Amino acid sequence: MSEKYYLTTAIAYASRKPHFGNTYEVIMADAVARYKRLRGYDVFFCTGTDEHGQKIENLAKEAGITPKLYVDGVAGEIKGVWDKMNTTYDRFIRTTDEDHVEAVRKIFNRFYKQGDIYKGYYEGWYCTPCESFFTETQVVEGKCPDCGRPVQQAREEAYFFKMSKYVDKLLAHIDANPEFIQPESRKKEMVNNFLRVEGGLQDLCVSRTSFSWGVPVDFDQKHVMYVWLDALANYITAIGYDPDKSFEEQSEKFRRYWPCDVHVIGKDILRFHTIYWPIFLMALDIPLPAKVFGHPWFNAAEEKGQKPTGEDVKMSKSRGNVIYADELAETFGVDGVRYFALSEMPYDQDGRISYTNVLLRYNMDLANNLGNLVSRTHAMTKKYFDGIIPAPVGEEGTDAELKAAVAEAKVAFEKNMDTFHVADALEAVFNMLRRANKYIDETTPWALAKDEANKPRLGTVLYNLLESIRTAAVLLRAIIPATADSIFAQLNTDKCEFADIERFGVLEVNKPLGEAAMLFARIDEKVIDEIIKQREEAAAKAAKAAEKPEKPEGCALIGIEDFMGVELRTAKIVACEKVPKAKKLLKLQIDLGYEERQVVSGIAKFYEPEALIGKKIIVVANLKPATLCGIESNGMILASGEEEIRVVFLDPETPLGERVR
Repeated sequence: MSEKYYLTTAIAYASRKPHFGNTYEVIMADAVARYKRLRGYDVFFCTGTDEHGQKIENLAKEAGITPKLYVDGVAGEIKGVWDKMNTTYDRFIRTTDEDHVEAVRKIFNRFYKQGDIYKGYYEGWYCTPCESFFTETQVVEGKCPDCGRPVQQAREEAYFFKMSKYVDKLLAHIDANPEFIQPESRKKEMVNNFLRVEGGLQDLCVSRTSFSWGVPVDFDQKHVMYVWLDALANYITAIGYDPDKSFEEQSEKFRRYWPCDVHVIGKDILRFHTIYWPIFLMALDIPLPAKVFGHPWFNAAEEKGQKPTGEDVKMSKSRGNVIYADELAETFGVDGVRYFALSEMPYDQDGRISYTNVLLRYNMDLANNLGNLVSRTHAMTKKYFDGIIPAPVGEEGTDAELKAAVAEAKVAFEKNMDTFHVADALEAVFNMLRRANKYIDETTPWALAKDEANKPRLGTVLYNLLESIRTAAVLLRAIIPATADSIFAQLNTDKCEFADIERFGVLEVNKPLGEAAMLFARIDEKVIDEIIKQREEAAAKAAKAAEKPEKPEGCALIGIEDFMGVELRTAKIVACEKVPKAKKLLKLQIDLGYEERQVVSGIAKFYEPEALIGKKIIVVANLKPATLCGIESNGMILASGEEEIRVVFLDPETPLGERVR
């Protein structure tokens, strides 16, 4: 049986659509999973969504829906982005999944029975977005030390986990396993700032009573589990862990894949994964994961033409600098997005993203280097050998140099992928591709083709290029899989495994090439200029909408008798069409329950007719008829706004013809 490899991402918090920085993590983990599969490992790759907590309860309340309905929508959106990015997870776990909920309830009960949990009161600072508690010394100027948002004082009854009971054991494990926390700088931060500190590690609050959206505590129903205990447990519940059984009694699947080989997480949640999570596992008496890799962040960089600020900032909606992976893919394709994410993120320093940066990477590396090399080589083989792969004859100095570059790229790629230096692994491949392009300039195939006597040498040159391209495609299968598959199709080869690049010269000769296909079309800067302009306009519009509106001037007061003279009624739009030669007008047929009417409204710029049919609205029902563009209108639709009109829509269950007061 092949060696197993179990890796996970942190499960995404189901509060909103994930931005590019969140998506980087699952792309990076997918690249590692694909690479390990290519190396012959039995891989289990787990990702998913964290769906409980006060923040989600609040967001659902604002949206007027249940928390479950809210997270169903967001989890579906997150999964859609992961699928769009062509990620090959084996399980997408949700913390609302029945098997997970059942297991974490048992885990909490077990901790309580064995004396690891006790009841008390929490009083201190709480950050709702991070679902985290902080002491007075940890809070920075009234703000969360992790996310920088304001914190609130909280006091409530809670259960606590005795962290201090396991600290010495955890420190001993970290000392004995130097690879446990990576990069090295992250390990020093955790040990020096949290574990070896004056006063020791504080006990952790593991339940809440101030909200109800969470996994309930079986023996104390007014408590729900702290979201981090609930969420962290997904790494074992996803593969069938049963807290009521010893390790030897667990399912075959759990015993096969646990302990986890690596948790891939963001550096901001390292404390939870390298302190709290290992201690929970020690309390459960099961082995710790082999490695926790805390990757850096992607920060937003200036776009072309923007004034440099001297520093990069986190992506946030309030700043208007959020970039989404699926939206990037509309311009650069999925593999273009995957390549940028993996090539631009350093091992232990933050990466930088902007549409301008993505364009530069895309055009320089993918279009000019890789795409151009494949296109030129395929075209020359087609032109000079009728598309038949020529047999190499002999070797000259430049041939040996190219082969050496190919061999070096393979060794460097594997070494760097094994240690999660993914950007360095890619740099090795693209250095080899640059060497192959230089090889074309050195050997000048077009000049060799002028003399029939040079045909053997020409065949050797083209074979070496085709074989270099094949090797690159094998290495890139984990990174840009769709592109690699296209290259294999163009080479008409099934030699696409790592075993097939152990030596140079595996590509079959005297076989016809497949059909040529464009890999990456160069993108004009004007396309990005337009996108940047649209983003800036949208950000300005959002900022304006967020401003507190000024009190309207000249707003005359009316008496209750005047207001009651306006008859507002509920109605349903049953038909709708545009008014010919009137860009602003729509003609609507509305049902008031007791009668149908025709209304003309100036909302054509903001709504498509078919999108309005079936909507329930409020109508001024006692307005005198008016004629607009020769069409009689009997009423007016209630709407808000001036530059952008928003119709007031009602709950679908609202009865027709009701008086609105």
